[in-house]
Amino acid sequence: MVAVALLLVVAPAAGFMSSSAPLPMQHGRRVAPAAMVMRTSVIGGNWKMNPTSLEEATVLAKEVSHGVDASKGEAVLFPPFPFLGPVGEVIKDSSLHLGAQSIFFEDKGAFTGAVAASMVKSMGCTHVLVGHSERRVVFKDDDTAINRQVLKVFEAGMIPVLCIGETKEEYDAKLVESVVAIQLAKDLAGVSPEMMKSLVVAYEPVWAIGTGLVCPSDVAQETHSFIRSKLAEMYSPEIADAVRIQYGGSVTPESVDELMSMPDIDGCLVGGASLVADKFVRILNYE
Repeated sequence: MVAVALLLVVAPAAGFMSSSAPLPMQHGRRVAPAAMVMRTSVIGGNWKMNPTSLEEATVLAKEVSHGVDASKGEAVLFPPFPFLGPVGEVIKDSSLHLGAQSIFFEDKGAFTGAVAASMVKSMGCTHVLVGHSERRVVFKDDDTAINRQVLKVFEAGMIPVLCIGETKEEYDAKLVESVVAIQLAKDLAGVSPEMMKSLVVAYEPVWAIGTGLVCPSDVAQETHSFIRSKLAEMYSPEIADAVRIQYGGSVTPESVDELMSMPDIDGCLVGGASLVADKFVRILNYE
């Protein structure tokens, strides 16, 4: 199943909100070129540093692989490094793809604790997360390192999933567009139009990740539309229309259908809900 994107005029929407009090809207949306584009949806499950044992990981992978509907689009599991081989073995006969949560930009050497792109590629990975907010904040990956990782993932023949997004302070300061524009410019330096055909962008407002704050689908659509317009400036409208843009940030079975109905949202990057098989299967089999 593919996500159908019809570029529209997006009206101002309610702001990001929690269950108790909404946050204010930042800005209205501009007019995008009218076009009909077909993009294959892509939904990823980022397990982060979970679960705590190999047995739990293989059971979770098996339950998800048995429930996923292959016709819905592309689905990727991102388990921790120690579980890549066993999880890959569990899902090898399913429609699920295997992804790594990060890589280092060097090929080999004296880099204790680092993992090379060739290593995860040899274990069957087809996708790699790059620039996730936790890598940026906790592990201090800057845009220079992230750019080198993006290029290394391409060099290894895999698909980079470039994560971008603003902090709560940047949102409150009305810097969302500035932040994501700078991240795109720096992180995609040296990435050719040909490479862009396979790259996936994941927009994740940092403060909505695992916080309980919810981004309404029309507000997420607004930022996705801006990201696509920025890619059109950097490359071309045709390239921008072809790039798949995921939304990430407290995605649940209750929110996925509306998110996936938005014209510029081509998938989701799911954290906590991907650790519960029935919840993640429902997200993968969105309606």
